[in-house]
Amino acid sequence: MISKKMSVNIQSGSLIRKMFEEGARLKELFGEDNVYDFSIGNPDLEPPEEVRSALCSLVDSPKPGMHGYMPNSGYLSTRTAVARSVSTPLTTVGPDAICMTVGAAGAMNAVLKSVLDPGDEVILLAPFFMEYVNYIENHCGVPVIVQTDPDTFLPNPDRIRSAITARTKAIIINSPNNPSGTLYSADTLRELNDLILSADHLIHVISDEPYRELVYDGRTAPATMDYIQNLIVCYSFSKSLSLPGERIGYSAISPSHEDFELLSKAVVLANRILGSVNAPALFQKVIELSIQAKVDVPNYEKRRNMLYEIVTGAGFTAHKPDGAFYLFVRSPGDDMEFCKRCADERLLVVPGSAFSCPGYFRLAFCASEKTIIGSEKAFRTMGKAYGLCD
Repeated sequence: MISKKMSVNIQSGSLIRKMFEEGARLKELFGEDNVYDFSIGNPDLEPPEEVRSALCSLVDSPKPGMHGYMPNSGYLSTRTAVARSVSTPLTTVGPDAICMTVGAAGAMNAVLKSVLDPGDEVILLAPFFMEYVNYIENHCGVPVIVQTDPDTFLPNPDRIRSAITARTKAIIINSPNNPSGTLYSADTLRELNDLILSADHLIHVISDEPYRELVYDGRTAPATMDYIQNLIVCYSFSKSLSLPGERIGYSAISPSHEDFELLSKAVVLANRILGSVNAPALFQKVIELSIQAKVDVPNYEKRRNMLYEIVTGAGFTAHKPDGAFYLFVRSPGDDMEFCKRCADERLLVVPGSAFSCPGYFRLAFCASEKTIIGSEKAFRTMGKAYGLCD
């Protein structure tokens, strides 16, 4: 017998993964060119040339002991390179603030393991990446869901203030946001910091930042380290360097964090005892050598614009994202039922309910341009079916 909790989780599963698996089934039946799969944020761009060059150089000229154990926090040289990349003119981050992890998921689980006691609450701002709930429950925490403002998907200070209790231990933020693409401004971060600091006890702000570099229209993401005191960043190179399968990321604790000394030790210990032990050795070195590289962001911006025009041209109302690679679109009916009907047109989208925000659906525009262009007929068919276009 397996645990009751896992039995329930197996039954519910991930709606994103279910749509992804449905896409694989439909592609087998109808051919890849006849299925329009926008279900999963799996970047199709290859990693930048700097990544390939770094990997080749390490394979051709391996350093002694490169594949052995290292400190659980990661190689000092890698952490130093990461710390420099996170530092700003206003905030200097040292390598002791960095723990190399198995992606942002590994970082977040290590952080939550470090800060949560059973029954502690973590505020989530809907819409949010649904795995946050599992991560919190992994460590006996309680997720508390707070809706953001409709249409803008920005944090609502009054709702957050009302959700804070004596058991509130952390709040998770994600900018640019998955699924909405909303980017938090410097003013938004300042206001959030003031609100959190006004509580009568320490509340950690956990910032999930895998899309930090994927920002459009000439904008840049403000450095959260400059605006939030009790901050812990969880980062992955999955999106910025197109390395989702390599599972490489880090946690970074703000030097101004009230619990910096103990927290930095706790995160490293959690990284070990959760079973990761350390981040992949080879890709720590790859990151160290290619940390200034970045994927072709203008390519994603072009795809955003293409898909936005197709979707709105079919009569749908969409939030045009500031960053990340998702469109969050108003559903013309029940979002779960709508997504099922889309699958009949071989159009794979994810219901907003998966992100605790019913009434919307998400499209991942990291699909190929061919897929985006080919989807226009299916979107128009759905638009006509719901009376959104002629």
